Amino acid sequence: MGLTEDVIERIKKMIIDGELVPGQRLPVEKDLAARLQVSRNSLREAVRALTMIRVLQTRQGDGTYVTSLSPELLLETVGFVADLHHDDTTLQFLEVRRLLEPEAAAMAATRIDTADLERLGDLLAEAERIAARTPVDHDRMVANDQAFHGLINHASGNPVLATVAESMSGATTRARVWRGITQENATERTLAEHRSIMVALAQRDPARARLHAAVHIAGVEDWLRAAAG
Repeated sequence: MGLTEDVIERIKKMIIDGELVPGQRLPVEKDLAARLQVSRNSLREAVRALTMIRVLQTRQGDGTYVTSLSPELLLETVGFVADLHHDDTTLQFLEVRRLLEPEAAAMAATRIDTADLERLGDLLAEAERIAARTPVDHDRMVANDQAFHGLINHASGNPVLATVAESMSGATTRARVWRGITQENATERTLAEHRSIMVALAQRDPARARLHAAVHIAGVEDWLRAAAG
């Protein structure tokens, strides 16, 4: 289990055990981080993850509160993480992406035009700016990732392939956001892998474009398989 997931579990336990009750505001960040003996960055990522699944709610200018869920509903809500880790459907979508998108990248390597290559460069630069901010906005990062892959899929020149690949990509969004929050260096890995794909496309090298696209998608698949372990 990664550090952020460990912090998530500890906050979750505080809520389930009644140390934090529905409707209660969390202690200030500095005090809660000291109590849990974690960095403030790790705490922010955990709070962000719990906010994403509606266990916590951030009120602008007023702090972060435990949502007014009954214990039963709370357990059901947090159980979605177990579903994410153990539901074979997400893995199946990733497997299909791994079959389709490397071929789309290989086709794009011989067909992509200069304007689309420049757009890929713009998306990569945008992703680097998102990654440089603390905390990282993982929703924006995944949206950027989807735009990056969508552009490559369309550059394959086959609109049917592009449409099918994008529908598969949308079905894995939640897993990719959760990976970004909980897996150490996931953002840096995504950036490096996108650079490798873009270089292969710019060099008009179908074999390397296929290889780097497959490695990139397999990374998410491997993380999910390990999490389900």
